[in-house]
Amino acid sequence: MDNLKIYCMCLENNYLDIVKKLNYIPVGLKNKNFSNEWLLDDTLENISEKNPYYGEYTFYYWYWKNILKNKEKNEWVGFCSYRELWGDNNNSPQKNSINSLLKSVPGQWNEYDAIIGEPTVLHRPKLTKILKYGKISLLRNFKEIFNKKLSIKFHFDMFHGNGNLDKAISVLPEKDKKDFKHFVENNHSFNQGNMFISKSSKIIDSYFSDVFSWLKNCEEIFGFNLEGYNKIRMYTFLAERYLPFWFKKNTKYLEWPVVYCDIYKNQEKLDVKN
Repeated sequence: MDNLKIYCMCLENNYLDIVKKLNYIPVGLKNKNFSNEWLLDDTLENISEKNPYYGEYTFYYWYWKNILKNKEKNEWVGFCSYRELWGDNNNSPQKNSINSLLKSVPGQWNEYDAIIGEPTVLHRPKLTKILKYGKISLLRNFKEIFNKKLSIKFHFDMFHGNGNLDKAISVLPEKDKKDFKHFVENNHSFNQGNMFISKSSKIIDSYFSDVFSWLKNCEEIFGFNLEGYNKIRMYTFLAERYLPFWFKKNTKYLEWPVVYCDIYKNQEKLDVKN
């Protein structure tokens, strides 16, 4: 894609052909048996051993330390996964279709510093689900029981451990601590997927510097003795809430459609020539 590089993170080697067909750069995670056509997060300077806990952020760290310095000045760089991808525009008639994926840089992007995924609203689940997963969370956030939407904080407490988000906020630098606390307590949606696009090396470097510094501090609290999907990827979930906060605070950003579609399972529907 002209003036746009999209790194697509995958967990299996069999995604290679479809990733290349889409003109994405294939990234392999979790130290699987990937061919030499993949970029891997376990070479050069890396933290690949943390992948079970950091998810896609082990590649982000690898990109930050080893590739960012070579980025061309006016080149847009973005990240996605094999199931969460960038859509083509806000009016696509094929939402969540493999044929509605981003193919080129829209002209309107030139007015912005960064692109982040569209937000997902945290609608209040049924009371039975709250009682099953969030009885203690409900006590901690009791004022929200009458709201039709959950705050980011209530949602995190319920699914990723009561008080864990507060503990993580406590080790943020002072410049962000108060603002991020307000953000998670007063917002009922966040931009999922840990996805962003930017053409500014300075912005990319600044974001990675801030988020990895924070996550390193969080390791002193949570360590790596974490069990269950909702806990083991603690650092990924923390970063997922921090990313929209950071970009909204520090950049002129644009929210952009995200396509939820497994590209391998849907490749036969792709309307392009091999």
